[in-house]
Amino acid sequence: MNSVKTTILMASLFGLFMVVGQALGGSNGMVMGFLFALVTNMGAYWFSDKIALMSSGAQAVSEREHPRLHAIVERCARQAGIPKPSVHIIPTPQPNAFATGRGPGHAAVAVTEGLLQMLDEDEIEGVVAHEIAHVKNRDILISSIAATIAGAITMLQYLAFFGRYDDRDEGANPLAMLLIVIVAPIAAMLIQLAISRSREFGADEGAARITGRPMALASALQKIEYAAQRLPMDVNPAASQMYIINPMGGDLLKSVAGLFRTHPHTSERIARLQALSRGVS
Repeated sequence: MNSVKTTILMASLFGLFMVVGQALGGSNGMVMGFLFALVTNMGAYWFSDKIALMSSGAQAVSEREHPRLHAIVERCARQAGIPKPSVHIIPTPQPNAFATGRGPGHAAVAVTEGLLQMLDEDEIEGVVAHEIAHVKNRDILISSIAATIAGAITMLQYLAFFGRYDDRDEGANPLAMLLIVIVAPIAAMLIQLAISRSREFGADEGAARITGRPMALASALQKIEYAAQRLPMDVNPAASQMYIINPMGGDLLKSVAGLFRTHPHTSERIARLQALSRGVS
């Protein structure tokens, strides 16, 4: 199912850039849009993990530098039956985490400094197990591609303001600009909605199976949600779906009664984990 979603995302990107390219520069613009989408898709597939890690400021840490975190990641990966991902730390006080990569053999887990400082070891393990479950379920490729495509959509707005649109006129074409102003945020929203919220429930359940302690993850989610409201991170909105809890906090989490939330309500996730705790040994 995730491979189908990945294909749809990539095909949508081709269509979006070709339509916008034609609006900006006719047939030549459509060709340029196709080429730009081709390069973006290839980069998203092969380098999305590196882009996600770099954009978040995540830094690789060795086992010698952080033996406790490496031990937790290794334990969770072994319990899940996948290779150990590389380990990274994001220098930010908000507790949060994400996984990225093409699949179990090419994956990375990144946690923030705040997570290591605010959570106890069982809670950290619950969060890491959640990310390991994403890796095992092969959720992370589509998440990483979506985050990379967000940068490409931002580029559309740049083209709308600074592109040359035909041979007669230079500068901004009002109709093309209006198209981009409308299309770009809608496209970003659709990308977020294409990342099914159900994958978070699946990863929560997977973490409970890996650790056998679903309430440790429930406690971690509660702490992260609380901190995200008070210590929002500066991230691309379309990349927020990669994190275990939306890191932007503030109004985004409350928008339009949660219609466009990238994550399920934390209270619902905790309720499901409480139900799991009665059946997980």
